[in-house]
Amino acid sequence: MDFTLADDQKMYVETVRRFVKNEITPSVMERERDHAFPLDIIKKAWEMGLMNLSIPESVKGFEVDIISSALIVRELSYGDTGISTSAMCNDLANFVITQNGTEEQKEKFLKPFVDAPIISAFCLTEPGAGSDNAAMTTFIRKGDDGRYILNGEKCFITNASYASQFTVFCKTGSPRGLMMACVIIPCSAVSAADITAQPTGGREITLPGGGRITTGKPEDKLGQRLSNTATVTFEDVVIEDYQIIGNRRLGFKYAVDVLDYARPMVAAIGVGLAKRAFDLTLEYTKERKQFGQRICDLPVARDTLVEMWKRVELADLALMKAADKVQECAEDRGVYASLAKNVAAEAALFCAKEGLHLHGGYGFMSEYEISKLARDAHIIDIYEGVREVQDMIIGRELV
Repeated sequence: MDFTLADDQKMYVETVRRFVKNEITPSVMERERDHAFPLDIIKKAWEMGLMNLSIPESVKGFEVDIISSALIVRELSYGDTGISTSAMCNDLANFVITQNGTEEQKEKFLKPFVDAPIISAFCLTEPGAGSDNAAMTTFIRKGDDGRYILNGEKCFITNASYASQFTVFCKTGSPRGLMMACVIIPCSAVSAADITAQPTGGREITLPGGGRITTGKPEDKLGQRLSNTATVTFEDVVIEDYQIIGNRRLGFKYAVDVLDYARPMVAAIGVGLAKRAFDLTLEYTKERKQFGQRICDLPVARDTLVEMWKRVELADLALMKAADKVQECAEDRGVYASLAKNVAAEAALFCAKEGLHLHGGYGFMSEYEISKLARDAHIIDIYEGVREVQDMIIGRELV
């Protein structure tokens, strides 16, 4: 693997860094305090081509390789991991269409994301089915007229309140079925006014084909407050054959493939946060003096800075190898995707925690960004599979 970035990859990195510097970091703390979903930033990211990275050239007109996608997500995450999570979840939801949809489905379900800055939601997790996806109970059943009906509830769904399309994994036949399907449900675009107009803070969508979707009040989270998260309930939603992606019995395989793609992107989120925490801490310890010298000149503080730097660099290496493995469709890509996800999550947690510590009492104050990073870091260790699940995947492949 050559670590030299191609010219277009260098361009992506430089473009996103300018975008983060000009559009995200100046207002990120104020937005975070207000729990304000940044629709304006999402729109600008779309205008600059920083979203919908997995949509194929046949639909979008150009291709963004997976290594470039990881670089874009990493740099966006340096600005805010909530924004990068919401942006990346469009690809999480659309990747299964790219990989398994017909040309007609790609045109129908992916082209709208090329034409407008709309948002998608990836619906996998349920109240009783987190890491154990086989325990989900959302299901489709064929009705008397030959069409399918979808019922069930999903939770912790990123972008749920603002989604114009839902990618839903569900059982086939009954809640206790063994087979899983993936269905696509498009709906009308939504604005911030549509959310706040609901007394519950949620949203009710009556679908023209039949049935309805209800989203709950946006979750009040420990961190990543610029990413929207809510429950989604599907009630008698009519599903036509063209809305079923691939084989309706192979949804579990499709979900695994999506997660193999997504875990390097989550690793990129972790690396971006870890690097931001390190840079903020290094800057602070260069300016702050204690015992007559800069904090960064104290041996114990310097040792911590060195360890933070090492964690960032090692996580970045793991990220690049995982992205390369996924891009090349290597047989062992799942192992390296899990490795990168765990290493980057550990780097994010360590750098945020130790960075806060080196800020001293100021780090505990909400006005300092390091306190925000300390809260944001925890979800990286959890979503797209907790660390124990990643270790299970690695262990299974090793033996």
